[in-house]
Amino acid sequence: MIVHDFSKTKSILNQFVGELRDVVIQKDRMRFRKNLERIGEILGYELSKTLEYQTVNINSPLGIKPTELLIQQPVLCTILRAGLPLHQGMMNFFDQAETTFVSAFRHHPNSNKEFEIVVEYLATPSLQDKILIISDPMLATGESLANVYEVLLSQGKPQKVHIVAAIGSKPGIEYIKTKLPENSELWIASVDNELNENQYIVPGLGDAGDLAFGKKLSK
Repeated sequence: MIVHDFSKTKSILNQFVGELRDVVIQKDRMRFRKNLERIGEILGYELSKTLEYQTVNINSPLGIKPTELLIQQPVLCTILRAGLPLHQGMMNFFDQAETTFVSAFRHHPNSNKEFEIVVEYLATPSLQDKILIISDPMLATGESLANVYEVLLSQGKPQKVHIVAAIGSKPGIEYIKTKLPENSELWIASVDNELNENQYIVPGLGDAGDLAFGKKLSK
């Protein structure tokens, strides 16, 4: 897997990530969602540079201009609910893309720190030979993403898989390297070193879904 870690580059992206983490700024729910959307736009734009294009003659009122356009629109997949703002950012750029929605959450059957990843909902077009982009703001253990990918394979094998995340952990990245195809690419705004005893990213930012949409009842 190729990892594109944009925290190693000085850019405005780092400001948006910093605001996501800031315990004062992140209280503004609308701003939190907007920063995730901006990150989706930036990472989507960077990812777009690696896709395949063809020359198409565009007719303007005053002439014809050869222009490089995408050969194939990707399928944008997001993991509900936390991934929605990040997904919206990419949809702002890939506005002709097909869309996949899938739910995945941590289920604690014994009400302790141990959990399993449960996937309950899937709405998708065929993924056979498509370019698949999966967005999830937090790549913690990587188990949710790996489980989602296995479920998606029931709807066809993509020709290429891209992962887009705002913040990830080094252990989570190492885990998904073993579960996704070798030619997959990860586009990530920032990477943290550790997970805590509850398997949350440290320093991370907290629960992205709760910060974006409000606290939920736990299962």
